Order: sequence, then structure tokens, then C-alpha cells
Amino acid sequence: MLNMEVFECINTRRSIRKYLDIPVEWDKVGTILEAGRLAPNSGNIQDYNFIVVQDEDHRKTIAEASLRQHWMSKAPVYIVVCADLKKSERFYGIRGERLYSVQNCAAAIENMLLTANSLDLGACWVGAFDENVISRVLNIPDYVRPQAIITIGYSDEKPKAPQRFPLTTVTFLEKYGNRIKDMPSVMHDYSLIMERNFKKGKAIFENTGKKTGSLLTA
Repeated sequence: MLNMEVFECINTRRSIRKYLDIPVEWDKVGTILEAGRLAPNSGNIQDYNFIVVQDEDHRKTIAEASLRQHWMSKAPVYIVVCADLKKSERFYGIRGERLYSVQNCAAAIENMLLTANSLDLGACWVGAFDENVISRVLNIPDYVRPQAIITIGYSDEKPKAPQRFPLTTVTFLEKYGNRIKDMPSVMHDYSLIMERNFKKGKAIFENTGKKTGSLLTA
């Protein structure tokens, strides 16, 4: 059964790039980190690490190294998500190093973004940065690769929902390219089906009323 609170959190999440000058409570940061820790990962190897960055100078340096996205430095907290490539490779070889490590970190990142939103915090997933600079500033070893930076703080903006492709565009049935014409029926969205049938039924009654003089549709 769909948990509407979870879906609402997913639906209302936005990438926030403007932050209020308000510190983030440490217990909220801890809750966000815990959400990342509990993310699904390949064989439960948990090959991710999280570096919390609060130091202002470090945040400014990281923002400069992130293609000069200086808006980042306004966020009071960064969480740098890293992949332990040695652990990924040890368990799953080259596929673990090149693919599973990325997937595992991505799952943790999404968990943290949604949790931040549920705590009335703004967050943004930043993937454009100079890895060498980030690794030097944060003393990250060679076998660990920074995957993303999550900026966290109290939002100073309310971005509108971005346009998304409909399910009929991004979803195929059984094989690639086989589009689903009647998505509500296939996905068992009975509310949409009922609404559609109601409109059809209403139109029939209206036509019938016009022919017989019935007042049923008044």
C-alpha cells in the first residue's frame, strides 16, 4: 500500500541553492547520515563513507573546486559521499569498482536528500567538482573516490517543480521501446480509471437527457 507521506516527500523535494544564515542542528545532521547508512547496497558491503564539512574555509575551497559554484559556501553543512573502491573491488572485481560503488553511493545520497526534505531542510546534490582538490582538502586516500557533495541548510527559496516526462514516455512494457498506451489501466491507477469512466458516463447521461428531456444532468 502506498505511503502518501513518503510519496509527498519525494514529490516536494527540490534542489536548493539558496540558504538562510541559520546553523543546522547536529541531531538533524545525524538523522540524515543515519538515512544514508541504511541505504541498500551491493551484498551489504557498505562501501560508502560520509565526510561532514562545517569549516567555513573548507566549504569555500570546495565550492571553488566545484566549478566555482560559490552559492555552495552559503550552506552551513556539506556531506561529501565517498566510495571505498578497494572494498568494492575486493568483493565484486572491476564491476564492483566501476559500477556498484557508484550505485551504492547514489542510493545513500537519495536517502539523505529525502530525509533532509522531511526535516524541513534544503539540500542539493553536487556532482561537478575537481576530485583531486576535494581529496587533498579532506585528506581522502587514493583508494577512496569522492562521488558527490550534498549541501544542507535551511532553504531561502521555494523552487517550482521542474517539468518531468510522463510515465508513458519513460516506461516500456516487456521490452525497450514498447510504450504503454493506457498507463492508468496497466498501473492499476483505479482513481484515474474511475474519473475517466465517470466523464464518459456523464457525457452519455447528458446526451440522453437532451434527447428525452430528462433533468438527471441538471
